[in-house]
Amino acid sequence: MLIFFLPLIALALICVPFMFIAKKVKTGKACKRAFIGNLCSFAGVMLLAIILPIGGFVSAATEEGVATVVSTGAGLGYLAAALAVGLSCIGGGIAVAAGAPAAIGAVSEDPKSFVKALIFVVLGEGIALYGVLISILILSYVSK
Repeated sequence: MLIFFLPLIALALICVPFMFIAKKVKTGKACKRAFIGNLCSFAGVMLLAIILPIGGFVSAATEEGVATVVSTGAGLGYLAAALAVGLSCIGGGIAVAAGAPAAIGAVSEDPKSFVKALIFVVLGEGIALYGVLISILILSYVSK
């Protein structure tokens, strides 16, 4: 019975603060406290998932599969590939967030500057593509 209700409780802990955020957005109030509450409940659920693993319910991996991945170091390769993609996409997003509004403003002032403005936006997107290429190289090395 506990195996059925524990995931439902975890889902409720994650979803309840979103209702408070939606309520505060409708009334026009700041939703900073609700967002912090959501982060804290998410951290609590993740901590419970680490402390109280429920047998085969949480993990679909077998003991042999986990031992093989850990012993060969493939897990660190997958982690490195994920970090390469994730961090490069965050950096690319920051670059585009800064460059795109400036490019739009420049093009609205002078339509001839479209190509120059586009180059700066594309350079920001290139950061994310480099991260994807690095992760492909890492994954091809890990799979050998």
